[in-house]
Amino acid sequence: MSSQREYVLRTVEERGIRFVQLWFTDVLGTPKTFSITPAELENALDEGMTFDGSAIDGFSRVQESDVLACPDPETFQLLPWHPGELPVARVVCDISNLDGSPFEGCPRHVLRRTLDRARRHGFTFFVAPEIEYFYFADADPTHPPRPLDAGTYFELTAADMARELLERSVLTLEDMGIPVEHAQHEDAPGQHEIDLRYTDALTMADTVMGVRLVVKEIAQRGGVHASFMPKPVAGVQGSGMHTHLSLFNGETNAFYDDADPQGLSQTARSFVAGLLRHAPEITAVTNQWVNSYKRLVAGYEAPLNVSWAHNNPSALVRVPLLKRGKTDATRVEYRATDSACNPYLAFAVILAAGLKGIEQGYELPSEASSPGFYPGGSGRLPSTGDRPLPGSLDEAVTEMEHSELMADTLGSHVFEWFIRNKRAEWTAYKAHISQFELDRYLPLL
Repeated sequence: MSSQREYVLRTVEERGIRFVQLWFTDVLGTPKTFSITPAELENALDEGMTFDGSAIDGFSRVQESDVLACPDPETFQLLPWHPGELPVARVVCDISNLDGSPFEGCPRHVLRRTLDRARRHGFTFFVAPEIEYFYFADADPTHPPRPLDAGTYFELTAADMARELLERSVLTLEDMGIPVEHAQHEDAPGQHEIDLRYTDALTMADTVMGVRLVVKEIAQRGGVHASFMPKPVAGVQGSGMHTHLSLFNGETNAFYDDADPQGLSQTARSFVAGLLRHAPEITAVTNQWVNSYKRLVAGYEAPLNVSWAHNNPSALVRVPLLKRGKTDATRVEYRATDSACNPYLAFAVILAAGLKGIEQGYELPSEASSPGFYPGGSGRLPSTGDRPLPGSLDEAVTEMEHSELMADTLGSHVFEWFIRNKRAEWTAYKAHISQFELDRYLPLL
């Protein structure tokens, strides 16, 4: 019996856990779960739990419906928002076929495969996302969203509900063993950010799913709504998930080179070059919703072009300057990803693009020279910024369709299903008559 498996069984018994939630995600990153009693847990850990995969988007076809949810005991956590109630725990699952082989439609397996590819090069992939979101009074779509506060960047106010919800969310995450580096009010009214301390990408993908659920759960218990929608309010910044990336070779940061004037190794330069070259192909996954492209517009510090820089808030890839002596903190920041992505797939395609740059020895283009973003106009950057990111979900899916990198990384099952689903979303969006069109054209035409 493995020590972690033994710990899980012992903890469930000692803490009087009444239900264990088995967590997994569909291809779009929607959280899914079903609960088992402690009596079923040992069998679940040994053999997995059978369920009908045909009911889950992007999973099995009807003729091959049954799959296994296989709990990963390393992900076992108590859910601390049940104080005084029935004690509940959760464990994240990999999805497998009935013969025990990895199920091709499981996003966690997609990330595992890409991490295995990195390990073959001697690398461990670490990530640290900055997760932005909004607090609204409710989730009623019949009226414009009503932010819970009127604050802006790093606002320090007298105690208000939004700040209390943020603090309770952070404390809940800490109780679950999820370290938060810091939390703050973001630029827009009602907008907040939780920055997570870096860890390996698989653990972080599980964590991102947990953070979104915790934030929503705490908000709902407070009678309000937390939203990770990329652009819920016009005229203010959207919610991104800027993600800091690094590769380690054992205990050594593979991105650092003290002989380089900027401290960047050739590995780091080729990794960034891979991100830049393949960015249009991976954007359909890092920004997977029609609404995602309302965030990627000029004037709001969101990237529009394929560029890199040290201090340009509109660059797609930013290379943070280091504090003296902090060489292990050498990293790059990918700024296109939004808070509503599927983190398993997003981390997988970002890593795959960077690894391709390393494997092929891509040369890093020159740094974008613009000092900042443009509040109006096209938002185009000079130099390396001439090549734009996709401007709509339609453009992004077209880039993805022709990408060998994306097909290889996602596997045929996820690749083909994702494209079909996003094409259907775009078709429905094109047929919708928006309030903008009615306001602009109905009185005039």
